Amino acid sequence: MGLFSSKPKSVFPWIHITTEEQLFEAWDNNSGNTQLFFKHSTRCSISSMALSRFEEKWDKDEKRCKAYFIDLIAYRSVSNLLEKISGVVHQSPQVIVEQNKEVIYSATHSEIDAHYIQKLLPTEKA
Repeated sequence: MGLFSSKPKSVFPWIHITTEEQLFEAWDNNSGNTQLFFKHSTRCSISSMALSRFEEKWDKDEKRCKAYFIDLIAYRSVSNLLEKISGVVHQSPQVIVEQNKEVIYSATHSEIDAHYIQKLLPTEKA
């Protein structure tokens, strides 16, 4: 719980990617699922603000998209590899949304929009 908040902060269900092998596995073996990759710089206050805003606005019950987190300071080679396989030039902070091995959305800094991303996700099958 924060100093001025009345509710405890919920923990975001990130899947942390720390190796190039994990990134390849996530990108290549997604069974057609939509996936989100959030590249975060732990040394940047703007990145921290974008991450916090994203986590606050994202529906934590969302099941149509896996959310992967890359600490680009600790795992720069993973971040570089994501640039290579996605074709999206590196930025920080950055979100890349992939579906069927194609980028359907990418944004950086204040343009990262959790609600917009969730509107892009395919509807669940009945």
